[in-house]
Amino acid sequence: MPINEFNQPVGDIVANWQGAPFPPWRVLQGWGCRVEPLNAVQHAASLWQAFSADSGALWTYFSAGPYADLAAFEHELSLRAQLQDPQYYAIVDAQSGAALGLAAYLRIAPAAGSIEVGWLHFSPALQGTRLATAAMVLLMQNAFALGYRRYEWKCNALNTPSRRAAQRLGFSFEGIFRQAAVNKGRNRDTAWFSVIDTEWPALSAVLMAWLNDDNFAANGQQKQALSTLTLPLVAQRDPG
Repeated sequence: MPINEFNQPVGDIVANWQGAPFPPWRVLQGWGCRVEPLNAVQHAASLWQAFSADSGALWTYFSAGPYADLAAFEHELSLRAQLQDPQYYAIVDAQSGAALGLAAYLRIAPAAGSIEVGWLHFSPALQGTRLATAAMVLLMQNAFALGYRRYEWKCNALNTPSRRAAQRLGFSFEGIFRQAAVNKGRNRDTAWFSVIDTEWPALSAVLMAWLNDDNFAANGQQKQALSTLTLPLVAQRDPG
């Protein structure tokens, strides 16, 4: 660890750091997935149909919703689509053209090189699929390509599926922020996860290997579990 002239430990020099650019709001695509800038007119009906296939449990840990009808949902999306931070995206099946989920970049801090992925809302048709993983990889890949040093994932600490998804994707657990928020009138403790730029090359290689067509049988079944591939790369496991 570096020591300064006062005999104090200090952080490593970040050579030539000038910050990262604010992420352009653009289409990201690959592995049969398109991550498209959210457009209420274009995406609302498809998302509403996809989310309506759920009993309602999808909204429990989501900070907004549920909505009374399509008109209310479309109005909300139209407001969110105008924001810069969070910067919202629809997750689209490139083959069918159906929008099946939502995601966003948020807490975007170009000067610090930190960015979070959040507002993750996956319909039943998207959950647990190769397409869902592809969307997360596309967003992560884009952030690190832009020069971000830290990529965050945060979720309600009681949201076990989200915590498992973060670890499966190679995020390292950083702890629980107690009483971090009030969500729909209830206390929310927040679980924090991250991937940093020095971890990205090895993690990227693993994610690309998992998404490769060779890792899937003719029926679409994975041959190697992603959680098995990412386990050795995770700096700290989630004990929850």
